[in-house]
Amino acid sequence: VSDVRMGLRHPGRGKGGGTDLQGSPTPSIHMPVPRRSIESRTLPHVGSEPGAGKLQSALRATMRPLLPRLWDLNVEGFEQIPTDGPALLCPNHISFFDSPLLTFLVHRNISFVGKAEYMDSWKTKYVFPAMGMIPIDRSGGSASAAALDLAEGVLRRGELFGMYPEGTRSRDGNLHKGRTGAARLAMSVDCPIFPVGIIGTDEIQPPDAPAPKLRKSATVRVGRPVLPSRYRGRGAEHIAWRSMIDEVMFEISELTGRQYVDTYAGSEAEAEPTVEAKVATVEARRPGVPAEPDLAVVGGD
Repeated sequence: VSDVRMGLRHPGRGKGGGTDLQGSPTPSIHMPVPRRSIESRTLPHVGSEPGAGKLQSALRATMRPLLPRLWDLNVEGFEQIPTDGPALLCPNHISFFDSPLLTFLVHRNISFVGKAEYMDSWKTKYVFPAMGMIPIDRSGGSASAAALDLAEGVLRRGELFGMYPEGTRSRDGNLHKGRTGAARLAMSVDCPIFPVGIIGTDEIQPPDAPAPKLRKSATVRVGRPVLPSRYRGRGAEHIAWRSMIDEVMFEISELTGRQYVDTYAGSEAEAEPTVEAKVATVEARRPGVPAEPDLAVVGGD
């Protein structure tokens, strides 16, 4: 069907037969069946527990059939996400549109951390938490730790959680060094991290654009899971966290084709040498590296 535009496509790794988002048959397309498996700003009362709820489910049911009519989306690997149980999704971050798009594409509710500044505006104070956002104070310390405690609670309820390991949107086109918050959560809860590669959303909604542009193309790829068991018991805890998130960043680089640079994204990125991304091992880490104070946060700025 190379000459047929199917809208949202689930390639299925070369196998024939499948369905579109609305369940209608599509030629030569296959979608495998998923396997089973703040302190500074408080959340308004939007439900019994922080995280995604009925509002997100209802909005997904409304938006999912509309996605192929609004954008040309190529979707790969979503069948790997388990239908139940905790899991972390870690995408690269290039647009404000990343979170809404991923929310509409997954087959179950997903919560995200978001910058606490969203709680200062009446436009977002109630809607964003109701959609599953947990505010995080990006100044770090106990305020950020409190948000991660809430995130851990979401995972322990057996739900999905999304975290952008870069901590904020990349403005230079590169993939930046990951922060270790997602690895800490994965090891604490003993759940997999699924790297997610997002391409093209920066064209759908460029930085500072007030709304997404229609009829643009994007690709969202879910990679193989990175398991905490691979790194548990392999040395100091902070080295295991760093090694695990380095593997996640390597996978994202492979999924997106973006060059990895060993500096944090944002205006206060550390001045470190640029190196090619590779799967980290405990042995590859420099001896005597202190525990990192970083926590994975999400930008929206």
